[in-house]
Amino acid sequence: MAGLRSGFSGSDLSGAVRAAGAGFLLAAAAAAMLAPAWFWPLLACAAAVSVGFLAFRHTVGFCAGWLLLAGSTPEMFLGDLMGPAAYQAIIAGVKAAQLALVALCILRFGPRADPFNPGLGFAAIAVAGFAHGLHPGLTPADSLRSLVGSVAPFAFSFSALSIPWARAIIGMARLIPLITVAGGAVLAAAGIRPLFVDMGGARLAALGHPAFLAGFCLTGAYAALIELLREGRRRDVALLLANFAILVATGARAPLIYGTLVCGLTLLFVPAPAFPWRRRLGLMLGVAAILPLAFALAGELAGVRLFNVLSNEAGNLSGRDILWPLFERAADRSPWLGWGVGAGNAVIPQDSDVARLLGTFAAHNEYLRIRVEGGWLGLGLLVLLFAAWARSHTACLARPERAAMRLVFLAFAAHAATDNVLISTSACVLFTFVSAVFARGALEAQQVRAAHDVPPTEPDDAARNLA
Repeated sequence: MAGLRSGFSGSDLSGAVRAAGAGFLLAAAAAAMLAPAWFWPLLACAAAVSVGFLAFRHTVGFCAGWLLLAGSTPEMFLGDLMGPAAYQAIIAGVKAAQLALVALCILRFGPRADPFNPGLGFAAIAVAGFAHGLHPGLTPADSLRSLVGSVAPFAFSFSALSIPWARAIIGMARLIPLITVAGGAVLAAAGIRPLFVDMGGARLAALGHPAFLAGFCLTGAYAALIELLREGRRRDVALLLANFAILVATGARAPLIYGTLVCGLTLLFVPAPAFPWRRRLGLMLGVAAILPLAFALAGELAGVRLFNVLSNEAGNLSGRDILWPLFERAADRSPWLGWGVGAGNAVIPQDSDVARLLGTFAAHNEYLRIRVEGGWLGLGLLVLLFAAWARSHTACLARPERAAMRLVFLAFAAHAATDNVLISTSACVLFTFVSAVFARGALEAQQVRAAHDVPPTEPDDAARNLA
């Protein structure tokens, strides 16, 4: 594979790509005169070859750019301008771009065996669903599309990746909420799209939806926390606080609770030489002083959705008490194997009274959704894969990162009981960040082993992956 990678990056490939691009351009020019119907398809092929070549040569930059694109939720702000029909097409395009970049990463950096990858669990559920029979409201094509969407968030972990790639992804994850809020402010100033939406109180939406932005803030806070434990830089403290400030403005209860628990427990109980206790004291005291003040002002700030909920509706399930019985009945009709990947989207018809009343047809409970799609066997398989995946990949991390990432997975497991944390765009951003942390840890562990076991004159795959 190393020879294959070096062969792909050589000048002979550059010449071949240039020749292919020139050939498509010449063919398009000829088609413009002789067969106009073929002009645009051939021109599109020339553009695709050029973009693909640039992405191969600048894989790190393209992947970081894709992560920002996914985190900006273009399906929402462009869907507002282009209409609802564009929504699914844009989501499909974003995930197709991710899978294309995964393929380029495998070519560029090499494949990596990932036997506990949760994506394999979704593939097993899909096979069982087709063998058992799909939900009556689910077509085979819809099931396959849902399978691709379910596997996509975990796909980068099938590539060996590189340390610069991991650094770029983690760095971008910290910045996505700030960039999207700035973009939303520009659109709001231009009168195109409001920055806040009224959903039981004012909620910050930026370029998308408050719930999605909250998910990106969680990932951004986790990324800042990991870098703070590694490097102890002031800018990571600032980014951690900025992500939490945006998270509060989204009005999302569960993400704020779990993010606070993960970061609070990590900063209180996980030692890290780069960020010693004396430097944490000011941060922790400041947060401890702000929280009581925020709760005391909750009644005065009822116009802000989070404080409105805390003051008046702390036990409100936001319609989940209506949704969950419907999914439980669907799961009970096929308890062991479920109804196939994607069946969770078919339980409640999109034009039903329930969907119109609540504005959603999703389960808002991943354990319940997976029971509908894969039954108890599928749910058990996915839970085991997630646990094994987290344990195996965090084993090679430094102790502070290992503790923080395992807390992230525990919080994710709890969060999955009340939200759609696996089927949204925020899952792609979260698990791409997770793949970056895992890849960097594995490569740094390889470097340590190489420094102790491999003579300096011998080549080492880990060193090549630094390029």
